[in-house]
Amino acid sequence: MSLTFKELSRQIGVEAEQILAMIDEGILEPATGSHMTTWRFSADSACRAATAVRLQQDLRINLAGAALALELLDEISSLRDRVQALEQLLFKDWEG
Repeated sequence: MSLTFKELSRQIGVEAEQILAMIDEGILEPATGSHMTTWRFSADSACRAATAVRLQQDLRINLAGAALALELLDEISSLRDRVQALEQLLFKDWEG
């Protein structure tokens, strides 16, 4: 599933300027397209944008703060995946 610029804006309930600011801040990156009228965004991008909006509203942080929080959340997720993979290897060795 992919969304146009307008669809993304509508789905997360923000104005076009906010989407552009998220792109400028590195929170969002169009999956395809070279101009706003042809940009397409992935479902993951929509979730990321919605999370950024919630962080701004709930924690009252600015967009740069939301970008940093998202980066840290991504890193935590990556580390959890690595720990899980290592645990599977460790338990496999103990069982085998």
